Amino acid sequence: MTMTIPAIQHDRPASDQDGTYPRPQLVRSRHQPFDRIAGFAFDDLDVGLDARWHSDPTPFTSQLQLPFPPEAPASGIGDTAYHPIVWYRIPVSPADLTAAGYGEQGDRLILHFGAVDYEADVWVDGQHVTRHEGGQTPFSVDVTTALHRDADEHAIVVRAHDNPHDVTMPRGKQDWHLEPHVIWYHRITGIWRTVWLEAVPALHLTSVSWQPNLPADRVRLDADLSRSPRPGDTLEIRVTADGQVLSELTVAVDDQYLEIDVPLLLHKNGQQYESLLWSPEKPNLLDAELTLRRPGAQRHDRVTSYFGLRAVSVERGRFLLNDRPRYVRSVLEQGYWPESHLTPPSAEALRAEVELIKSLGFNAARIHQKVEDPRFLFWADKLGLMLWGETAGAYRFNETAIARLTSEWVEIVRRDRSHPSIVTWVPFNESWGIQHVSHDPAQQAFSRGLTDLTRALDPTRPVISNDGWEHTDSDMMTIHDYEPSGAVLTARYASREAIDEIVRQVGPAGRRLTAMPSDGVGDDPVMITEFGGISYLEGQDSDELPDSESWGYSTAHSAEDFEHRLSDVLSAILSSPVVSGFCYTQLTDTRQETNGLCDEFRRPKLPAEVIRRLVRTGR
Repeated sequence: MTMTIPAIQHDRPASDQDGTYPRPQLVRSRHQPFDRIAGFAFDDLDVGLDARWHSDPTPFTSQLQLPFPPEAPASGIGDTAYHPIVWYRIPVSPADLTAAGYGEQGDRLILHFGAVDYEADVWVDGQHVTRHEGGQTPFSVDVTTALHRDADEHAIVVRAHDNPHDVTMPRGKQDWHLEPHVIWYHRITGIWRTVWLEAVPALHLTSVSWQPNLPADRVRLDADLSRSPRPGDTLEIRVTADGQVLSELTVAVDDQYLEIDVPLLLHKNGQQYESLLWSPEKPNLLDAELTLRRPGAQRHDRVTSYFGLRAVSVERGRFLLNDRPRYVRSVLEQGYWPESHLTPPSAEALRAEVELIKSLGFNAARIHQKVEDPRFLFWADKLGLMLWGETAGAYRFNETAIARLTSEWVEIVRRDRSHPSIVTWVPFNESWGIQHVSHDPAQQAFSRGLTDLTRALDPTRPVISNDGWEHTDSDMMTIHDYEPSGAVLTARYASREAIDEIVRQVGPAGRRLTAMPSDGVGDDPVMITEFGGISYLEGQDSDELPDSESWGYSTAHSAEDFEHRLSDVLSAILSSPVVSGFCYTQLTDTRQETNGLCDEFRRPKLPAEVIRRLVRTGR
């Protein structure tokens, strides 16, 4: 299986791209992806460094299809055993440099990695160029001087180290056992997102993010430059909506890290103004064109971007989108495919996933224990799907785990905070990595600290300090409740007083809902962010399968039984006058987790219109 390689020319507005560009909110005209066959080698004895594999092609006796991890069948390797160290050798031709825009777009070549799990060392033509730690976040390096200019072929060599037993690393659902058990899946190792090359001028933009200020008479642009500016450097900014110019300005660039208020020419009539806002029903996106100019330079950096005008807040017990109460109908999305694991089988599969979620009646998804591909976020922005931004959790609490999760989380929030689809941040889930937060002051401090750090990086969204239970400082009370009886759920969430009683006692999972004693939820919105989890395998009795092959929180034995059970729990949650939203577990079966609304091949277990009706009405 091969990923679709995008065309190297991207001249459309950023909001109108085809969904293949690896970084959809900072787009240049040309780039070259390396979703291709690469040389590959396991290094179980850790001899590659001493043997200088970075400059020797002979150890790379296997071939792997990038960007799939070696555990996935789609990689052509499909080996799920413990292999803590892997090596890649990616051939690069002079034609690849041309395709990346070298000479036409710029004279510097930037090598980008979408994600490498977990520690990566990179060499280009035998020269070490960078090292990165963090399995979910992108990184880039200027490789211009490392390339041997007259070579007929260049080589990118990557060494990835991912200790399968190290539970201080943010690993999410990646199993530390040899075979998947209970709710955990096969590990991934090494490269698992696109590697790509891009030419740029010496002075260029390295990051762009947008923060709307509603009422939206302006938007704040944060932009980082590759180097310090010189007198006379300018940034031209042009913002449009459906071809209508909303802003045009040129600013003097006097700092490497820019914060610019961009005024927006909007209709003064408030009703017309609201027509520009982003929502699931009307996912309006505004396009931006940025040109960074240096006097006397032969080439200037031109990028396209996009953003959405929308505000998220919580007030008076409700979740608000654009200052209006919004009921959240969400589904848990694991982002796992049987043939490619945590990497999508194709760029097109990401659009199909968003379309599937919306077709089943949901207006939101919680990306669970994974930082999703930016192209998935693009389609959520484009098609109108609210998202909860989560990260993979660690399972141990110590100084190493604190440093690793904090560093990676900062990169995650900075990468994704411009996407209008993301409406909530979730740095912790079910006390993973802070297992004793209910009585350990250090773990409580970490939960509160990372929550406040998130607010400092992005003050525009609610933050959940620990989704499910043992909250320390959340903006909403989110509860995980896998009670299979609709009658019990109806009584449990019948009133704010009933929920306050749960908060004062012990929660549905036998865990306190707050880490510290509390009299109730106050004015915080209440959401049931995991529930259901009904196992159903068509034509099989899930009760007769071993736990290694089937997992769910209750079991249906026929399609009719599945529909009845689904209706029972959904109608109970929807009947609550207090609950502001839900997240059903889960969208698809995932290996032994057979509690999806769809099977692992994305086929709904009930007709889509039936699931859609139940999600919207419960009946």
